[in-house]
Amino acid sequence: MSDLTYLFAIAGALAAVLASISIWSRRALAVKVLALTATVLFLPAAYASLTQLLGRPKPVTLEWVHRAADDATVISMQLVEGKGIYLWLRLPDVEEPLSYALPWSEQLARQLHGAQRQAQRNGTNVKSRKPFAKRSDESETVFYAEPQPEPPAKQAAQSPAPLVFKSSNHSASR
Repeated sequence: MSDLTYLFAIAGALAAVLASISIWSRRALAVKVLALTATVLFLPAAYASLTQLLGRPKPVTLEWVHRAADDATVISMQLVEGKGIYLWLRLPDVEEPLSYALPWSEQLARQLHGAQRQAQRNGTNVKSRKPFAKRSDESETVFYAEPQPEPPAKQAAQSPAPLVFKSSNHSASR
């Protein structure tokens, strides 16, 4: 069993204890129903929070820890037409890459594919601007090819030390 299964089983057991307390308490029926409803809603909330531990792509709508990230580097991507856009992103200040799923958008898929082609031509990476922001305008640029870095500054050529030829007296001794 995975860590997720154990953690969810613990959360489910705690929810069951809370539900039994709420059912058997001496409270008004409305309070019991409210407590039972809160317990039932706790289970999907606990499961959604545990998805952070999974290796599966997390929907970008569930990302809240890194929601304010200004940009991310796209390490890998897979487009599944009609289903989603799957990305491995390297976020600033996060050591390991994270896997995300965007809902399918033909506009975003074209943008991502074009950025990937341009990045291959430039020899650079694909970047994502504000990867977790809610977007109302589909024409907004989300994916772009990182510009080529400027070549290193040329150093002024240093003139080598002048060559000094010493005469040899080999020919004079004959």
